[in-house]
Amino acid sequence: MKLEKIGFYSLSDKRAKNVSWRSDLWRCELLLTHKCNFNCVYCRGIKPELQQELKLYQAKEIISKWKNNNLHNIRFSGGEPTLWQHGGLLDLVKFTRKTNPNMEHIAISTNGSASLEYYFTLHDAGVNDFSISLDGCCSSTANKMSGVNCQFAHISNVIYQLSKITYLSVGIVLNENNIEELEKTIKYATSLGASDIRIISAAQSNCKINLGIKTNYPILNYRLRNLKRGVRGLQESDCHKCHLVKDDMAIVAGKHFPCIIFLREGGKEIGNVYGKSIEEIREERKAWFDTTNTYENEICRKNCLDVCVEYNNRVRELSENKTEVTK
Repeated sequence: MKLEKIGFYSLSDKRAKNVSWRSDLWRCELLLTHKCNFNCVYCRGIKPELQQELKLYQAKEIISKWKNNNLHNIRFSGGEPTLWQHGGLLDLVKFTRKTNPNMEHIAISTNGSASLEYYFTLHDAGVNDFSISLDGCCSSTANKMSGVNCQFAHISNVIYQLSKITYLSVGIVLNENNIEELEKTIKYATSLGASDIRIISAAQSNCKINLGIKTNYPILNYRLRNLKRGVRGLQESDCHKCHLVKDDMAIVAGKHFPCIIFLREGGKEIGNVYGKSIEEIREERKAWFDTTNTYENEICRKNCLDVCVEYNNRVRELSENKTEVTK
């Protein structure tokens, strides 16, 4: 299956075929803050030693490094990024768009609790991809999952209004509190006009479910198929190298990690970013790649997401086909 059919704009056969340590950076995520006004029951949070507020000049320095390797897609997250620096996110979005006018996607992962006006302002400044959590089809379940009360109606309205003007994916994290309501939650998110729906099992419980429904959403259909067996984890037959680390990275507190899952599951950073060129950072990532068997790494083996597994397997397949053609 071609990667394009999965529905993630950051994945393609072209990327998989041409990825290298010199290719453009494709997707990078910057965690701006550890602070959050929700207390989601499944959230791992950020390790205490990495819990700090990024300074605006530090964020701009990192974005400038990424620009030097022609970054295509960027995501800002946290914590809750709209709480960062009392509105500093807007300045950072403007800087990102001005620095790289051709950036394909400027994305924000948010819990949807900020004012609708602020989200509209972020969109006007250049954000063209919002990911908003909606872990229930009603306020009682949503409150239980988020650990706060009285936000469900507001978040629903934010999703409904933003979906009219830009790409917006709804994120549903599954655990024992909401898995029985999954079909109803999917129908509710669909009624709000979401562009697609991303389901993921909480790391603590790799849920398995067979809904047997088909939708018009490519990412949702992909996840529904995979939920029958679970969406996390590597098999022995899968590729044991992470090719995503070549042109993708996650950064928090000035440290870069193989990916956002590895970061959130408490993995060790690859290295620091300050005072280094992007070429030096990518050399550090190459050293990690060369010495890491992901199947032997407990975090990767247990938590690697289906879409990452699919990508790495596709890189391996295309590489083997290229070798055969050369012969």
